[in-house]
Amino acid sequence: MRLHLPLPHHLHPRRGLAALRRWVRQTEVGIILLAVVVGAVSGLLAVAIGGIARGLHVLFFGPGAFHGLSTLRGASPWLLLTLPAIGGLVLGGLNWLLARYRPRSPVDPIEANALYGGRLSFNDGVVVVAQNLVSNGFGASVGLEAGYTQIAGGAASRLGRLFGLRRGDLRVLVGCGAAGAIAAAFDAPLTGTFYAFELVVGVYSIVTLAPVVTSAVTAVLVARLIQTEGAVLAVGGAVAPDWQGYGLALVLGLLCGLAGIVVMRGVTLTERWLRRGVPWPNLRPAIGGLAVGALALITPGVLSAGHGSLHQLFVTETTLGAVALLLLLKALASAISIGSGFRGGLFFASLLLGALMGQLFAAFLALVIPPGVDPIFLITVGTSAFGAAVIGAPLAMTFLAMEMTGNFGLTGAVLVAVIASSVTVRRLFGYSFATWRFHLRGETIRSAQDIGWLRDLTVGKLMRRDVRTVKADTRLSSFRRDFPLGAASQIVAVDEADRYAGIVSVTDAHAEASDELETVAPLLHHAKTPLLPAMNAKEAMAVFEATESEALAVVDNLSSGRVIGLLSQAHLLRRYGEELEKRRTEELGA
Repeated sequence: MRLHLPLPHHLHPRRGLAALRRWVRQTEVGIILLAVVVGAVSGLLAVAIGGIARGLHVLFFGPGAFHGLSTLRGASPWLLLTLPAIGGLVLGGLNWLLARYRPRSPVDPIEANALYGGRLSFNDGVVVVAQNLVSNGFGASVGLEAGYTQIAGGAASRLGRLFGLRRGDLRVLVGCGAAGAIAAAFDAPLTGTFYAFELVVGVYSIVTLAPVVTSAVTAVLVARLIQTEGAVLAVGGAVAPDWQGYGLALVLGLLCGLAGIVVMRGVTLTERWLRRGVPWPNLRPAIGGLAVGALALITPGVLSAGHGSLHQLFVTETTLGAVALLLLLKALASAISIGSGFRGGLFFASLLLGALMGQLFAAFLALVIPPGVDPIFLITVGTSAFGAAVIGAPLAMTFLAMEMTGNFGLTGAVLVAVIASSVTVRRLFGYSFATWRFHLRGETIRSAQDIGWLRDLTVGKLMRRDVRTVKADTRLSSFRRDFPLGAASQIVAVDEADRYAGIVSVTDAHAEASDELETVAPLLHHAKTPLLPAMNAKEAMAVFEATESEALAVVDNLSSGRVIGLLSQAHLLRRYGEELEKRRTEELGA
């Protein structure tokens, strides 16, 4: 007979796990160790997704697609024309199944960090990856970055919730997932790091630097262990530009900013036209795929994200006509793909479009002021500038061009172009592509900065529910007797049907000027401006400023007008200040 002796109390597995969770939550080293895990997982996921996409390209388009679908040569015209449309049909069927069995739209990492404190579903990541692989695998003009960041962020969020991380730490860990995914996909740790800071975390601080960088570097190392090919292009040594180079970079940055706005507007217009012309949403990807296939008959460079075309542009010379044609057709194919419902983004397409803009600008200068300027210089500058215009991460796009080309001598000129491009888009358009899509859905998100706590800080949570009310026709003498000076400051009045009628100031009721009044009805204020429980703190403060009131009644809704609470401006400001200070403390890592 075997005896099972109980473990000592302090060695019980559950207590050990609880102690580990406490240690991780309470120490900076614990978060960094979680970032290592997230980076490793992100690197594995990015390599796997990229490998599956290349496998689909070879399966559908033939062996010539292994090194890049956009550089495909000798493919059957029927394949080029029909495969994107077939992919659209497959995606439409997948979307139909999702609408039936999983109708909730996935929340992306930017939205999760801005509104939900980093709570991101891993299952949503699987859905987005499946949609992204179908779209990219069949040749639609979209990249895989949406799938990379979605599933990596979802994995990071699930790990963080498993350890019970606080809101601020969970948001940082989601940023670690995005950083690792982008870093592994492009073999660019600095790019992944600043992509996370600028787009997903929304703020940079010394404390958040360690976990995000750790995740990005870990992901790159894992990716390099698995695959031998890197994303670095051999473009020769860097030559620091002179004043003329900086001037040309500024002009090119402005042009890329304007072109980026055109592309983002084009996506919206395409989507609007397709909604009008094709009332069946699940058929729109097939129609869009057919259009992309028709463009691919002119040049396969429009297919997929465009990795092959970008590499070829850096290492081979191309005629002016070919560059202009590919620029136009790639922009059109990207707008059609996104607008028709293919899943993906404009991340890599913006890089290719920027490189084409740079090459086109170089060719123009060679005609006007021969022999012109080194095309590699302007291609590199254009890559970052156009990426910054569309993606909205200027430093990440700067480092991406530098890390992809190994040409760090151009950093100053690239930064000038990126700044010019970003300012142009911000002043004339106001959104990056990601935040523009939120705007079209009715959201007001401009970045990943945490505003979810503000939405959670509602009037319904802040109000006092123990509200004393009086009838609007109460005699003044009775009111003075029931509410002496000092007993309360504001009393809510209701009508015969118990609907909100206004607020009576106790001080006004006891003033000598009120002695001649019979009832409190003439003393009622703010009868038309009650608060609603769903209002957030910012909306409530706007009402207080407009009414110049110290307290306002809260009604269940405007139609019934039933009083359910009272909120003072002092309490609202105090709670808002406390929450704001808490978020600032989290951002600073204190």
